[in-house]
Amino acid sequence: MADTPLSPRSTGAARRRLLPPPALCGFLLLLVLLFSVSYAVGSAAGPVAPGMHGTGRTGGGDGGGGNGGGMDDMPAMSHGSGE
Repeated sequence: MADTPLSPRSTGAARRRLLPPPALCGFLLLLVLLFSVSYAVGSAAGPVAPGMHGTGRTGGGDGGGGNGGGMDDMPAMSHGSGE
């Protein structure tokens, strides 16, 4: 039996072994697509509650009567155990 020289098929097979399976690539592409659509819809919808501000604001001095995200103005939220 004679030795066969390396053919282009053998290099293609080696390249296929290094690549991830097509199903994994499809799943990752679908995942990226799903997250990007979800982000776009969330950005278009805006805040979910009236008076909600973005994370770029700091402090409570917004002039609109907001408390700056603290929990001090919530009812039944006392500091301490004096019931």
